[in-house]
Amino acid sequence: MARLTGTRPAGTRRWGCATAAFLLLLLLTVQAAQKGDVSGEGTAATINHSLTLLQRLQELLNNGNGSDTVLRVRTAASEEAKVFHTHQLLLSLQSEVFESLLRNQSVVTLYEPPETAALFEKFIRYLYCGGVSILLHQAIPMHQLASKYRVWGLQRGVADYMKTHLASESSQGHVVGWYHYAVRIGDAALQESCLQFLAWNLSAVLGSAEWGSVSVELLLLLLERSDLVLHSELELYTAVEGWLSRRQPEGPVAARVLRAIRYPMIAPSQLFRLQAQSAVLARHHGAVQDLLFQAFQFHAASPLHFAKYFDVNCSMFLPRNYLAPSWGSQWVINNPARDDRSTSFQTQLGPSSHDAGKRVTWNVLFSPRWLPVSLRPVYSDAVSGAVQPARIEDGRPRLVITPAMSSPDFAGVSFQKTVLVGVRQQGRVLVKHAYSFHQSSDEAADFLAHADLQRRTSEYLIDNSLHLHIIIKPVYHSLIKVKK
Repeated sequence: MARLTGTRPAGTRRWGCATAAFLLLLLLTVQAAQKGDVSGEGTAATINHSLTLLQRLQELLNNGNGSDTVLRVRTAASEEAKVFHTHQLLLSLQSEVFESLLRNQSVVTLYEPPETAALFEKFIRYLYCGGVSILLHQAIPMHQLASKYRVWGLQRGVADYMKTHLASESSQGHVVGWYHYAVRIGDAALQESCLQFLAWNLSAVLGSAEWGSVSVELLLLLLERSDLVLHSELELYTAVEGWLSRRQPEGPVAARVLRAIRYPMIAPSQLFRLQAQSAVLARHHGAVQDLLFQAFQFHAASPLHFAKYFDVNCSMFLPRNYLAPSWGSQWVINNPARDDRSTSFQTQLGPSSHDAGKRVTWNVLFSPRWLPVSLRPVYSDAVSGAVQPARIEDGRPRLVITPAMSSPDFAGVSFQKTVLVGVRQQGRVLVKHAYSFHQSSDEAADFLAHADLQRRTSEYLIDNSLHLHIIIKPVYHSLIKVKK
């Protein structure tokens, strides 16, 4: 809360009106310079001295020339105040809060937390110059200042900075903290951006320092998602076990977290080991005993028989986006704009141990410039034999995934296909897009629809190569229900 005093600093009365007039003249000058002279018979030209104006405004702030307002910024932990000699006109133009505070006062004391007080000089400089440079750890306090003083342009700019720097590498991590902040301020767009980044790059987060700062609410939101990208469900359980050991939540919370693990996606040998060695599982065994028993039943019976008694259309039996070799294959396509490519790989028929030894072979075709039917050459009625020209740039990338075989073992199983596109962001290779399509379709309709693979500098290319990871997710279907 700001404390106001009714005194005007000595030596500022004679400057007030002159400063306001000077600043207004500067602003009008730069507007006129940017418009240029388009009248008369001569060639129009733009004379732009806006950089000079910005330098003059910085000098006003640095030297305090013609200051008519003093801001005193204090923190609860310090008796000393940072003093800023400012100009009421500029502050009022940028912030309606300052306009109200400075209407009848010339000395204002502002109380700020240490983290925002440390950035107050950068904040004031933005009000004068319209630009500011920030680091990852400064994003939240700068956004708080912009929100508090209702500087909407800066607020939007910082929010956009956060959305575009989720992939930046930092020692302690920042995406989890940004998500929690977005929840507090009600920024749904930033929440979704952070949540999507965490889901598609979860393995990178599990081994970082920020994993321990994940809230219960965020952890449960992540655990309910089927689009999590990680090596295996066992990797997720290990990370959750570490989180529970560190946070020590109450019993009901721990039970909710543990019951969100998809135990049927873990091999029986690994489940036996967890029951024998996991202290967390031993402590909360009663909360998940039924799920573990169901998982062992799932692995012991044939899927067709199991589906008669249990609903396998729930999330517990739906694989996530696992990167382990039995679920798919990585495919790096060098010079993807050059010509069509193809590859093949094998996956396990299903997550059940009953299907562990059965393999499905998949054929994949990539075309960099496939033409839709509507754009393919056709014969014209006007001139016999004439063909409408088709431009190669009208085509779009296409990826087709088909099984190379059919088998009676496929009964009761369908396959969801997911294609991950890796990009280099801020020096790290991360997942930027995930395309999913079901067995009824061999390709994703919007696959890289907006990617320009012809440019070597395309954001979708890493060293002129397209990095894909294709995942096959077997989905069992409930068949005939048997009364128990």
